[in-house]
Amino acid sequence: MVAIQIDPVTLVGTHVRLEPASLGHAQGMFEAANPDTFRLFTRQPTPWSVDACRDYIQYLIDEPKTLPFSLFDATTNELIGGTSYCDIRPAHRGLEIGWTWIAPSRRGTVVNPEMKLLLLQHAFETDVFPTGPAIRVMLKTHHENTHSQAAISKLGATYEGTLRQHVIMPDGSFRDTVVYSITDLEWNNTRAALLARIT
Repeated sequence: MVAIQIDPVTLVGTHVRLEPASLGHAQGMFEAANPDTFRLFTRQPTPWSVDACRDYIQYLIDEPKTLPFSLFDATTNELIGGTSYCDIRPAHRGLEIGWTWIAPSRRGTVVNPEMKLLLLQHAFETDVFPTGPAIRVMLKTHHENTHSQAAISKLGATYEGTLRQHVIMPDGSFRDTVVYSITDLEWNNTRAALLARIT
């Protein structure tokens, strides 16, 4: 199957760096995360091991319309998280930022806003699609993940609604999916807010 992807790219900020994910990052993922990190994810590395982390990364690499990244501390080169461009829709110049996790020790720091700045800046300010930059970026999360919902709202993303009983989770429970978006018309304000948080 041929994936419909945005060209792989490395995005570098002051504090973090995003590289296309590779199987060689599995050990770093295993050391940075833990099983609870993925508790509300629809796909989880189980049982928790380096091999399961490698399988998880392979799944994202193989997933059509997805470009996964590994997140590194720009100073220490320590792997501290991961994220993806997903649901990539070239015909409609849209994509989602999802599958995002951050090492517990780095949450609530400059890491998330700078990571999102790099991803959104690349989406809205470069010709990621043959017809130009993105015009819409979506973010989704589990209805129980209030921490993620607060972080997405803090970005300035607009709440669009909740898809009820949208996904059956690995444990058999139902996930309501909370949906947000940022459009190109909102990007200047979002960028200014992110820069203010980072500095």
